[in-house]
Amino acid sequence: MTSVAVLGTGRMGKLALELIDTDPNLKLHAALNSSSPREQMLGADVVLDFTLPTASPELVDYAISNDLKVVVGTSGWSESKLQILESKLAHHPAATAVVIPNFSVGSMLIQHFSAIAARFFDSIEIVEAHHEGKVDSPSGTAVRTAELIHQARQGLPQPLIPGVDQVARGEVVAGVPIHSLRLKGVSAKQDVHFGADSELTTLSHEVISHRAYAKGILLSIEFAKRASGLHVGLDKVLGL
Repeated sequence: MTSVAVLGTGRMGKLALELIDTDPNLKLHAALNSSSPREQMLGADVVLDFTLPTASPELVDYAISNDLKVVVGTSGWSESKLQILESKLAHHPAATAVVIPNFSVGSMLIQHFSAIAARFFDSIEIVEAHHEGKVDSPSGTAVRTAELIHQARQGLPQPLIPGVDQVARGEVVAGVPIHSLRLKGVSAKQDVHFGADSELTTLSHEVISHRAYAKGILLSIEFAKRASGLHVGLDKVLGL
């Protein structure tokens, strides 16, 4: 049986607690909020981080320093922060960090398909929408999608984006403009648009309920338990 410490009391933290309560192979080690002593996560087989971008790096650093295996579901983990995390893990070979920008299998496939399509288009933009309570923008999912697109286009022309100096053109991440919407009636949605001469290709994914993340959370817990080092993305969990 795997003991799991859950950090965070938001929607994803509550979903994780529900999953642990109903899965016979999991048991709750501790449920922590922002005021809980960090020491409560010690002894857990896996730590689940569903906190805030401002709190996550410190909590994950504490977990790694104590050779814990942590699944990070909090947004805000940029490439520079991941590099720092990887360096930290090099000194703690028993520890693990599995950073998952999105636990939806469908969303992971959209990222995978976007990286494939990126080599065939020079005009690419992302539009992402989330519920009005999401505190960060652009989303971690959109940022990761842009980074994968950039990686896929290494060695290809990187033309300047027309109108990039216009404030309404979105935030440019890894050379890709991202437009963020925060609306009532939306859970999570991402559209990746690929433009070419006389055609437009759009990859779209929408989450109707946070239950869409359940399978990815369970798979990530099992993966983190036996893994070491840094792993980014649900595709690594699934072996893609």
